[in-house]
Amino acid sequence: MYKKIALLCCVLFILVACGKKEVKPVSQESKTALAAFHLADRIRQDFIDRDFEALRRNSTEKGYQDITEGNVSFDSLELTFTPRWVEIDKDKVLVNISWTGSWVVGEKKKEDRGMAVFVMEGVPLKVAGIKRANPFVYPTE
Repeated sequence: MYKKIALLCCVLFILVACGKKEVKPVSQESKTALAAFHLADRIRQDFIDRDFEALRRNSTEKGYQDITEGNVSFDSLELTFTPRWVEIDKDKVLVNISWTGSWVVGEKKKEDRGMAVFVMEGVPLKVAGIKRANPFVYPTE
């Protein structure tokens, strides 16, 4: 009985001792992708909070125009982003984001969804434009 317990303890000790894995450093591409996801979420929250100064700080002039072009005065907005894909080029980052939105203006509630491509550039990253279905534009009929 004691031999079995001792053998089991030895096997467990060897498994635990040999189970350490080498920790690999995070690549620059991963850091850039995480920064892009974070920036997209920050832009989303700033738009919901109507913090236009923060939107201007985190975007280029063209990016700011794309974000605010369809701006209507809404009573409430629920906007969710789900990042789908990132393409990192030397000077640009393209972030594909699936989004859903629900706008309330007065008594009317409108919902929409789509896929947007956020174009980001610079250091630190700034939104330089939005392609495809812009999540910040109030839906039409």
